[in-house]
Amino acid sequence: MHPYMAKRFVKASPPVEKITLAYWFIFKDNQLLVEDKGELASIPLLADISQLGNIIRQQYLGLWEEIHCYAVELEPAVGLPSQLRWTGLRQIYGLLPDVFFSLAGEAIQIVDWDRTHQFCGRCGTPTEYVGYEFAKKCPACGLSAYPRISPAVIVLIEHNHKVLLSRSPHFPKGMYSIQAGFVEPGENLEQAVEREIMEEVGIQVKEISYFGSQPWPFPNSLMIGFTAKYAGGDLTVDKTEIEEAAWYSADDLPSIPPPLSIARKLIDHFVEKQRKP
Repeated sequence: MHPYMAKRFVKASPPVEKITLAYWFIFKDNQLLVEDKGELASIPLLADISQLGNIIRQQYLGLWEEIHCYAVELEPAVGLPSQLRWTGLRQIYGLLPDVFFSLAGEAIQIVDWDRTHQFCGRCGTPTEYVGYEFAKKCPACGLSAYPRISPAVIVLIEHNHKVLLSRSPHFPKGMYSIQAGFVEPGENLEQAVEREIMEEVGIQVKEISYFGSQPWPFPNSLMIGFTAKYAGGDLTVDKTEIEEAAWYSADDLPSIPPPLSIARKLIDHFVEKQRKP
């Protein structure tokens, strides 16, 4: 959680009394409803959202500066007030304050968990909410289901003052990034780094060091960032996940991911280190 957010956002139990005002993180098909504020945007602050459409599901998030916050999936009414619009989370980055962007990332994952865990994965019985935490429990077999978090490693590899960047066929045209992949059962994080690098680009790495982490709600990952050094092998891309890979100097980088991503933070850290006298 963003350090500033952690000081002022409080996890709490849902209010018993009727609310007078709340921040509503409202979604429709993973699109977030925002209110335009000139060149910026905000989360709707309302006492009631019934005029916006029928609520399909609703989860309480907590308190931001003593104001209640909800995650909601909506079946929207025909026509919205002119100042409201639907947008993707990626598109709204930089237009919402950081704290609300972080909360929107949590909210979309809670809504997705609610939507995809209506029935028990073991016996098929409709699940029931557990009131004191984000959990659904099967009344028949007792299985509990929590919001899914998928850990993934992402690693910046250095060699001779250059960084290894690669291109996935799923990237926007011309964009390159660092290597990443999901952790598999039975692996620790360093083993996942070594395996992913070998599978994707065919080289060995050493001096694997933790850099930082980032919740990544696209749709439910936790990105765990590392730096590493080249240890041997020839670049050989797998041609499935990676279509091209090469070493780049800090002054000759191709198009790279936007600032919201930990990939960009790792690349910026590399560039800053290379440019120090």
